[in-house]
Amino acid sequence: MKIEARPDPVPAKGQVLVCVKAAGLNFADILARQGLYPDGPAKPCVMGYEVSGIIEAVGAEVAQNLVGKQVIAMTRFNGQAELLAVSAAQIFEKPDALSFEQGAAIPTNYLTAWALLVVMGGLQKGEAVLIHNAGGGVGLAALDIAKHIGATTYGTASASKHQFLKERGLDHAIDYRNQDWLPILIELTNGRGVELAIDPLGGASWKKTYRALRTTGRMGVFGMSVASASGLKGKLRALKAVAQMPKFNPLGLMNRNKGVFGLNLGHMWNEGEKVAGWTREIMRGIAEGWIRPHVDRAFPFDQIADAHRYIEARKNIGKVILVP
Repeated sequence: MKIEARPDPVPAKGQVLVCVKAAGLNFADILARQGLYPDGPAKPCVMGYEVSGIIEAVGAEVAQNLVGKQVIAMTRFNGQAELLAVSAAQIFEKPDALSFEQGAAIPTNYLTAWALLVVMGGLQKGEAVLIHNAGGGVGLAALDIAKHIGATTYGTASASKHQFLKERGLDHAIDYRNQDWLPILIELTNGRGVELAIDPLGGASWKKTYRALRTTGRMGVFGMSVASASGLKGKLRALKAVAQMPKFNPLGLMNRNKGVFGLNLGHMWNEGEKVAGWTREIMRGIAEGWIRPHVDRAFPFDQIADAHRYIEARKNIGKVILVP
């Protein structure tokens, strides 16, 4: 990866030009670099699903008074750049309470968590939820939302992150690296399991997470991070993860009174109105103080390789941001 000079983009009809102050880095960017993300553009490419910044110019049929506004934007790649041309329909005013770095931590993580817990997971007050990778960006977003709903929260994370997670409100932290998390979860829930579990790991983990579900429980899957590795090793790990995936049968789900659903936020671009509605709810949460984006580290663009390594090593608690 390297910094490259390109011609400045010009906003087309219906677009705005954003001077990027911060761009989000997600696991999808890691997998794209490794050649394991099927939705990623052909290399060489500029990745980046989310930015925050200031509108510098507008295209035709866009209100001129937007120039100078501080915004958060969702974009289908190209976000990790100094300038970004993006549809005006994909921008939202950045709350004054958030820094640019915090603003860039909102779209991917919080929209993913909102869809998993509220829209598709139907989490209710008093229910139990299992959050894998609770210390990651989506994990912390899910914790904010679950606490607001009034659910009991269980999270898997390395032991070094437990104190931080407890201070953020996690009810039960489970060290997945040094022990088998499933029997501990079953014991903590008095043998019942949880009503909702969200799993970005993939492979054999989905079988195990499904076993953690209580009757009427739901499992939301949204990634395959266990396949992460570069080169041939990554391809082999991906094949192994696919081979280990459970095959859910509708009759089996019916007889067990359990559900399984999947989410790929990158395939929601044709549902702009729906996603905008979720975003408004998240913005309301920011105003009310129960949405609290946490930025772990901000890396300058010329340290992009270090930022990738940092996430791959699972060192981050919350969001990793890139700044021009």
